[in-house]
Amino acid sequence: MFSLAGSAFAADPVTIQLWAVDRPDQPTPALVEDFNASHTDIKVQYRQLQFADLMSDVMRAYAVGKAPDIYAVDVPFNAMMAAKGALLDLTDMVNSSKVINIDDYYSGPIASAMWDGKLYGVPKSTNTIALYYNADMLKSAGITEPPKTWDELYEDAKKLTDKKKGIYGLAFSAQATEEGTFQFLPWVQMAGGSWDQVNTEGGVKALRLWKKFLDEGLASPDTISRSQWDSTSTFIAGNAAMSISGPWELDRMSKEAKFDYKVALLPVPEESATRSSAMGDYNWVVFKSTKHPKETFKVLEYLAEQDKDMFQRFGQLPPEQNITIPSTGDPKKDRALQAFQEQLKYARPRGPSPEWPKISKAIQDALQAALTGASSPKEALDQAQVVIDRVTQ
Repeated sequence: MFSLAGSAFAADPVTIQLWAVDRPDQPTPALVEDFNASHTDIKVQYRQLQFADLMSDVMRAYAVGKAPDIYAVDVPFNAMMAAKGALLDLTDMVNSSKVINIDDYYSGPIASAMWDGKLYGVPKSTNTIALYYNADMLKSAGITEPPKTWDELYEDAKKLTDKKKGIYGLAFSAQATEEGTFQFLPWVQMAGGSWDQVNTEGGVKALRLWKKFLDEGLASPDTISRSQWDSTSTFIAGNAAMSISGPWELDRMSKEAKFDYKVALLPVPEESATRSSAMGDYNWVVFKSTKHPKETFKVLEYLAEQDKDMFQRFGQLPPEQNITIPSTGDPKKDRALQAFQEQLKYARPRGPSPEWPKISKAIQDALQAALTGASSPKEALDQAQVVIDRVTQ
């Protein structure tokens, strides 16, 4: 006799849609595959988005009721999505979780996921910026340690610049994109300003210093147009003695840099000043429209559990400060990693603000106006402040 018992009644797995920008060699596709191999009650389907279409694709899908369950949002846009009412409040779920503990994370990534006192995301991974320097060049110039203050950075850049050899003292990015804001905002913060107060005395001082680097030829003229990747390429090629960049460059650095590279914390205005740095990467968020919040959160917990292996497997820094990264076998890389993990303690999010795109654009415009000489640093930041005040008040 035919039996209807047993597997014939086995429930179909719950399907969870997860969207991110990760390519096949990056974490998400591999973690989805691992999850599906170890779970029978939930199946995760992954869709890769293009970075340029990241927000437009997902918000268009949300508008027509076809949003994914889980989405990896670029951190400065987490608050914008939460303020629009698009995201599920994860506060109670996280507080009850035996896997995810907010206190384990660096403060910057958690702050980026907060809006109106509630948690609307779980950090996926994190990064920051610090000062790479060519220890061989510093030694040849008689500089015994990396610069700790802005004045020391300027003086060292002058000593290290060799225009005949095409060597600049410093490489950084002031591009009119989010990368320019990412690189500049820590300088404002270290000098007592903030993302919503950029035209402070300290902010103006920071922009004047950046302009000084360009006006005196201590940094390349195309600093205003090239990306962080391109500016770091100048450093790796031996055409810049110092570079402001992040841990995403470590693999390339270890393979291509033919010198003793090291990493130091970003110089501060003066030794007693508060430290700061940029904070980037992505947060996992859950759309409010999900029909499976319990199962979706189970997937988030699984992803968070894998953070302990994030750097060894994928070269990305975990957002938890209590994770010890084992030795890579490369002393230079290990030393640099320690510096970046120290810098992460001071990293701050951009915002959070639902108006972040407009705020960032105002900062980018100020950089371009000041560094091209179209406006003075004070005039440029005053104009940016007008825009910021208008969209935040």
